[in-house]
Amino acid sequence: MSATVEKLLISENRTERSSAGSGIDAVLVKAVLDGDREGFARLYDLYAPLVHGILLARVPRAEVDDLVQDIFLHAFKKLDTLRDGSAFGPWIAMIARNRAIDFHRRAKDTVEITDDLRGSDTQHAKAAEILELIRGLPEAYRETLVLRLVEGMTGPEIAARTGLTAPSVRVNLHRGMKLLRERLGFMEGL
Repeated sequence: MSATVEKLLISENRTERSSAGSGIDAVLVKAVLDGDREGFARLYDLYAPLVHGILLARVPRAEVDDLVQDIFLHAFKKLDTLRDGSAFGPWIAMIARNRAIDFHRRAKDTVEITDDLRGSDTQHAKAAEILELIRGLPEAYRETLVLRLVEGMTGPEIAARTGLTAPSVRVNLHRGMKLLRERLGFMEGL
């Protein structure tokens, strides 16, 4: 690891996830462009949960892990096209959203797995059911809810990593949770 990146990482709190979107991104991007592959590993550690959450809100769960890897490989190859290194988070989020759209454009017909074919793990089935409900929400709510509920990001972390404003994230989370509660209440009444 380059001395500059190492010094920066020592001075930063390594466990603080909200450091993403700060000057550390620009330093890491520059280090990667200068040949430091460990800098890219650090970017991956910071942003893989964001990319995972964005994809989980949009594509089937079975496809998410492979797409995360594809997105980071693409980002590594195209990193020199990023004009502002501190904008790595919103840039990779945009790539993830575009890949999800591309996935659906190329997706072949799939067979729905019925309850008979699913495992008996009711907790897993309930989580999958809730994820499907989230996927049925408007896009703005879908992404922020998955990042919050599945990836465990705070509102400020979501804002810093996606490029949204903190008030927008708060509104999206509030309205999304309200819609999700309504839909869950409707399902329980069936």
